[in-house]
This record gives sequence, C-alpha cells and structure tokens, in this order.
Amino acid sequence: MELLLLGLVAALVWKLYQLKRSPHDRPLRSVTLCLLCAALSYPVAMPGGASGVDAVAGHGTAKLIQNLLLLLAMYFLMCFYLYSAADEEAGRRRARKEAVVVGVVAAVITLAAGSVPHEVLAGSFSTADMTIAQVAVFYSGAGLYLMYALGMAARWTARYARMSRRPHSTGLWTAAVGLGAMAVACAVRAVIVAVRWADIEVPEPLMTAVALLLVASVLLFAAGVTYSGARARLSSLRLWLQHRRDHRRLAPLWELLAETYPDNVLRPASTAALDRWRARGVHRRYHRRIVECRDGLVDISPYLLDEGDDGTVLNIDSAELAARLRRASARIEKGVLVPRRAVPLAMALGSDRESDVKQLIAVSDELRAAA
Repeated sequence: MELLLLGLVAALVWKLYQLKRSPHDRPLRSVTLCLLCAALSYPVAMPGGASGVDAVAGHGTAKLIQNLLLLLAMYFLMCFYLYSAADEEAGRRRARKEAVVVGVVAAVITLAAGSVPHEVLAGSFSTADMTIAQVAVFYSGAGLYLMYALGMAARWTARYARMSRRPHSTGLWTAAVGLGAMAVACAVRAVIVAVRWADIEVPEPLMTAVALLLVASVLLFAAGVTYSGARARLSSLRLWLQHRRDHRRLAPLWELLAETYPDNVLRPASTAALDRWRARGVHRRYHRRIVECRDGLVDISPYLLDEGDDGTVLNIDSAELAARLRRASARIEKGVLVPRRAVPLAMALGSDRESDVKQLIAVSDELRAAA
C-alpha cells in the first residue's frame, strides 16, 4: 500500500508541476484531479487513516469517503479523454452527462451506507457481509461504475496509443494495460459480490489475487501517464550534466583566451546564484563559453603560424595546437604584432558543432594537462 501511494504521489507531483505551467489546460487539469482523488483515497483506506476517520465521523465513514473519491477519480479520468477529443463542445456535453451518472451512483452508495448500522461497513471488502442487501448494493454500485469508467478509459487510451509514436505510445500502451487490468479486477469483484450475496463462500486466494491485481494495475497506470514526461526530464538531466561537465572542461582554453582578449567575454545574462544550477542558466553559460572560445581562436589564429606554414593550421593535433596557443599567448603578452589576417582555424576543429566542441574540449584538456 505504501509503494502504491508513493507511485501515485510521484505522478501527482509531476502533473501539478505541469498544471502550474499550463493552468488553463482542461485535459491536464482533469488527469491531475484524477490522480489527486486517487492519492487521497489511499490514506483513508489505510488502517490508521480509516480508524481515525471512523473515530471522528462514525464507523463506515472512511469506507464511504474512499469509494466516493475513487468514483470522482474515475470521472475525472473520463473527463481527460472527453476534453481531449477533437470536438471540444461535444466533449463538454458528454462530461456533463457523465457527471450526472457519477452523481447518481454516489447518491445510491451513500444511501446504502446510511441505511445500515455504521459497524456493518467498518471492515474490508473481504470481510463485509454481502448477504445484507445494502452492503451488496454499496460494493456492486461502486464496482460496476469503476468497471465502466476504467473500461472506457482503457479503450480510449489504446486508440490514442495506436495513433501515437514513441515514446508517447509506450506510455499510453502501459496506461491502457493498467486501466484494462483495473477494469478486469473490478469486474471480478462485482462477480464476487454477487456470489457472496447468494451466501456462497469465495476462496481467500482469489480475493488476495484480485487485490494484488488492483495494486499492480494502478502502478502500471501511474507509470504510463508519467512515462513520456519522465523520459523527457531524464534526457534533459543528461544534457544538463553534459553541459556542466563540458563547461568545466573548456575552462583552461577559455581562461587563456579570455585573459588574452578580455573584450571577447560576453556579459552574463544573470548574476543570480541559482542561475548556475538552473537548466536554462547552465545551457546558456555552456553555449556562451563556446562562442567566446571560438571568437578568441579567430583573434589569436594569426599568431599560431610557425615558420614554413602555408597560411593555415588545419592538420595539427590537439596537443600541438595547445602548445601553439601557449606560445601565441606569450607573444601577445610581450606586445609582438603579427600583421596577418585570420587563418581558417575553425575548419580544423570540426565540420559540425558536435565535432567542433569535441575538438575544443580536446585542446582544453591538453592545456590542463600541460599546466
């Protein structure tokens, strides 16, 4: 139960972060409310939470609140798909109709719970006396609506998964499997209610298997709805780490060029301390350092030619270029003038940006090793 709650909370936190950035996104708001209701239902279902609620509001209240929250969770899940439809007006009309349905089901199970002594619903699904008609109505009413909502959501999710590409399709198929498994578990529980209402004993292993299926399916659903976003954040994290590492590795080359040509150093866009850790700040500083290194290399390139060079520095390795940079910096510091135009050094460092950066880092590493 704790693992399940942790997964739901993680998914909820991610959706709340997205909702903060897009507060008017109806589908996003719906799926966030769905996860919120689902997450709130589990503390009420836990022994400590249930006993606390029952102690304040009477036995069986925790069970009723839990089921009402689950009904709302499934309703908001349906709203997510309805608001995502191409015809927004038709989706809103269908959402209003579904609100009436869930309202009727909620009223029925509330009346059923209120018409029996409080202690009747104090137990769990496996210990409840299903031979009492109100108890059977309570569990079957909630279970059948959950089966309906989950089945519809699974079908819609599978439809979107077929129309999507990876990685979105992977997350959607995972969510569809989780929703379908939850619908199957609810259907089995409805059959169990009918069997026990007829006063027929149900094997305990079957009850345990259905409970485990519910836990696993909810975790699958939570993993599915967060998969694409989590994957994107993981890719962003890898890029963030790479840019921070490359920024540090470029430091020796940048320091040499910045000391030689301080006017090439660009003004920082922000001086805030947190900007050093924010993704935007890290990427900005990384790209700025590359530009400053390239500008410095263009300026220093005339000083890199040795006697006998043909006017280019295209065929030397990183170690040789690093040595020439140190000698050129020393010549400039002494005031030696070289009235030559810039040589095509950029071509020697790579034909595209990625190879260009790799060569800059290689030269910077040679400077660091020499130091």
